[in-house]
Amino acid sequence: LTPTVVFSPVLLSSIHHTGETVSNYASVFRQVLNEHPELLTQIRRGVEKESLRVTEDHATLAQTQHPPALGSALTHPAITTDYSEALLEFITPAESSIEATEQSLADLHRFTARQLNKELLWSASMPCIVSGDAEIPIAQFGQSNVGQMKRVYRNGLSVRYGRKMQAIAGLHYNFSLPINFWSTVQEHVEPGRDSMHLQTDGYLSLIRNFFSRAWVLLYLLGASPTVCASFVQGNRNHPLKPMGDDHHSYYLPHATSLRMGDLGYTSNAQAGLNVCYNDLDQYISTLRNAILTPHEAYQGFTVMDNGESAQLNDALLQIENEYYSPIRPKRVTQSGEAPIAALARSGIEYIEVRCVDINPFIPYGIDADTMRLLDLFLMSCLIDDSPLCDEAGQNRNEINLQRMINRGREPNLTLLSASGAETPMQSLAQPVLERMAEIAEWFTSEDSADDYRRVAAEAQQKFIDPDQTLSARMLREMEESGLSYSQLALRYSRQWHAQHLRDPLSEAASAQLKIEAEQSIQRQHAIEAQDSELFEDYLSLFYQQYQSNEA
Repeated sequence: LTPTVVFSPVLLSSIHHTGETVSNYASVFRQVLNEHPELLTQIRRGVEKESLRVTEDHATLAQTQHPPALGSALTHPAITTDYSEALLEFITPAESSIEATEQSLADLHRFTARQLNKELLWSASMPCIVSGDAEIPIAQFGQSNVGQMKRVYRNGLSVRYGRKMQAIAGLHYNFSLPINFWSTVQEHVEPGRDSMHLQTDGYLSLIRNFFSRAWVLLYLLGASPTVCASFVQGNRNHPLKPMGDDHHSYYLPHATSLRMGDLGYTSNAQAGLNVCYNDLDQYISTLRNAILTPHEAYQGFTVMDNGESAQLNDALLQIENEYYSPIRPKRVTQSGEAPIAALARSGIEYIEVRCVDINPFIPYGIDADTMRLLDLFLMSCLIDDSPLCDEAGQNRNEINLQRMINRGREPNLTLLSASGAETPMQSLAQPVLERMAEIAEWFTSEDSADDYRRVAAEAQQKFIDPDQTLSARMLREMEESGLSYSQLALRYSRQWHAQHLRDPLSEAASAQLKIEAEQSIQRQHAIEAQDSELFEDYLSLFYQQYQSNEA
């Protein structure tokens, strides 16, 4: 959401479809990349990385306000907060250089560490020691209408799902192929035609394949097989087992990413929301209806204990962001524009991968190799035939995902094949891994070729030896050290905090981040001073984008 609301007519019909099966383009995608490997150097990527602020002594969630030296969470381009006041979010610009993205993350971590007082950044996805909802403060964004909207939206998440779920941290990976790629593909498919529609269909194709094989990513990158006992306190229905005699940690012995399961980013209410990625119009229409249709279970939420509004509306979704999905089609929004209105206006610009756990064993939670792995995986989703989704396929994808979340490293685990047959997990993974290895050979520049090959080979090895996965390492280090989940994560959090303080922050980067912090505060004050309409009127105007048949 941005402060100034400027609306223009948005036509769903602006995205046309030829009826052609998108999977027909897969061979063209492969051909273009084979013939023009230089296009791979133009892939743009960005990272959104969340981190809880915790006390440096006891690993409890910080109760302090967003540090003023970090600027305004409402308007800072790179440092904001997500759900909680204590849940920082770092945002890197879209870059074609992995090294530049990693440097941006390094600068943000080093700068932030220098602004914290007896606090540090939590190094893992699942929360630290939490003592209930009352000690998970909801983020504040000031008194402007856009700030109030962000606040009330988070109030709604609180009453609908509980605050513990919202205190989970993760990584979002934004990925796009260069315009030159899509225009070159267009020349092979239908010369002279605008490539925007093909780009949208290409990304939808990628997304459909992503859903059918997302379990591969969870196996390779899942790092949350265990949680702090405080996270499940009061929940008598969870399936986890106590780890150790002291019951400070709970886990599943073969889990990969509990963050992505029933304890994490899930919603029973959204289970019936049948979102399909065959057609952009259908995707937009489904979300639009979920934002406009009242949901009986939410109609009782009116006012918070402090008198604030409890939610933006009583529909199944308050806004699009409430829909929990491991991947999203995205387009940069104009001022005041809703995300699905932006998609309707000009199609899909990039995709956002949302199922990556923070890696607690590295300083920034993600590194260059993780980005390379994501590149290879996403490219494999693009260049393979992409069957249109149906109900049976969606059910099969969900079953496979849940098995991977809870039992991913289980010996002899089977998943459902495209035909619905129980099949050894490694057998289903092998074609994806082989495709990733093939793509690694397309990176021909001396700086990246060997790195991509190595990453592809390491992914293969992890499927051969589950003990090499991050989730296995987490449980192994807890067992060997005798530490609870929170104790182990705190040990790494202290280690990385000390490294952030020790590692140099260039004068230029430090000065720029200080300037951005000061300017962001000035921008927030200016927005608040310029607001003239009532919040109710502001909200009504925003929702007009969904109400109109043309929006």
